[in-house]
Amino acid sequence: MKIDALPFALEWDPATTALIVIDMQRDFIEPGGFGATLGNDVTLLQAIVPATARLIAGCRAAGIPVIHTRECHRPDLSDCPPAKRLRGSPSLRIGDAGPMGRVLIAGEPGAEILPELAPVPGEKVIDKPGKGAFYATDLGTHLAGLGIRTLIFAGVTTEVCVQTTMREANDRGFDCLLAEDATESYFPAFKTAAIEMIRAQGAIVGWTAPVATILAAVAPIDA
Repeated sequence: MKIDALPFALEWDPATTALIVIDMQRDFIEPGGFGATLGNDVTLLQAIVPATARLIAGCRAAGIPVIHTRECHRPDLSDCPPAKRLRGSPSLRIGDAGPMGRVLIAGEPGAEILPELAPVPGEKVIDKPGKGAFYATDLGTHLAGLGIRTLIFAGVTTEVCVQTTMREANDRGFDCLLAEDATESYFPAFKTAAIEMIRAQGAIVGWTAPVATILAAVAPIDA
């Protein structure tokens, strides 16, 4: 099967495909969360929630595994290097008490995935201490167990955790497809640049396509 993607059509097999939804967490997306306290316009990220929900629903209906990630750390911060914690706003750092509990700490309200996109029973959730979802997690082992060769990506932010994970996946031999309207950045120019980098030089990192195009390819599977 083929998806009408850029920079050229992507050949894929739904039986060896999974969807990875990156870091659609309350602290990044909801008003009053960590992202907003850093001065970011979270409405940009909120705008992709409906498209992301449609993509998740379409993949579920087609039997394509859905995997969710959360960027978060242990309560004692033993998996958060000081160099990471000390970056950003000096007034609110990882582990500090924020509007939705301790910032990016596993189990805190702000680290949870938006209710509209919440995992259903049986779906894999990866808690990752880094930007990439393969670092210090069992994602690679999980995908190998499923026999996955193609990954569809959605989530935030495009130029950081999404692109990092796509590059990690590309290095591991996966074909990677980014859902253009199910990913976003606090900085629109960064999203544009990231998408251009991903599909440059003949899909050097991967392919991109709108959610509607991806779902049009997925829908016949469930027919």
